[in-house]
Amino acid sequence: MTIYMQSAVRPLEAAPMAEAERKARVELAAAYRIFNMLGWVEMIFNHITVRVPGPEVRFLINPFGLHYSEITASNLLLIDTDGNPVREAKHPVNRAGFVIHSAIHGAIDGAHCVMHTHTTSGVAVACLKSGLSSDNFYGAMLHGQVAYHEFEGITVEEGERARLVRSIGAKQALILRNHGLLAWGPSVPEAFMVLWTLQRACDVQIAASAAGQVNPIRPEVFEQTVREGGPAEKRTCEDVFAALQRQVDARDPSYRD
Repeated sequence: MTIYMQSAVRPLEAAPMAEAERKARVELAAAYRIFNMLGWVEMIFNHITVRVPGPEVRFLINPFGLHYSEITASNLLLIDTDGNPVREAKHPVNRAGFVIHSAIHGAIDGAHCVMHTHTTSGVAVACLKSGLSSDNFYGAMLHGQVAYHEFEGITVEEGERARLVRSIGAKQALILRNHGLLAWGPSVPEAFMVLWTLQRACDVQIAASAAGQVNPIRPEVFEQTVREGGPAEKRTCEDVFAALQRQVDARDPSYRD
């Protein structure tokens, strides 16, 4: 299994860092610390990426080998769609992260941020033939909004990129069958709110299924629930993320370095 990217031999740029990239680095580092605070951590695995504004598709990703609690604005890696670091890097790029995230950033114009997790209840629902249930408060907010992609093994083959994008279509929530959860959005807060809602839906679904027979939600309620749910409200997404970022700042603001 190829885990580490073998970058092409080419001179790295010494271009100064633009202010837009600096802001993106701080926001993305905050997201990693928020995930850590919420327990959405899989040792050194999984990824959150942010596309840096500019004419070329370049995105920030976590260095492979660091725990989410160690991520800072300065140690994030800036890479291109071929997985090559744009600047000198002390750590390698995880190939699975590159394949999944570069496919989405490269093919979906609005995919500013992509988030991927392997939480227990998320993977559990991903293993269910029926997939995500809409019969709970959070699942109802995502009714008809979730895409599915069949498991093809460890995501390191570039040929899977096109199939992954086809599976996603225009939906911002994706369940990778037998694998985990993924969400993308036009901003970090919006991607986060989609993923948080998807995660909560999985948590409640697994808990409810173990407790007894689930009460179904009436079909005519779904349209209103999707329209009024948190992921549909940009301001709500921003307020939620800002509140969690304040908690991270109170605990350890070193991610800003």
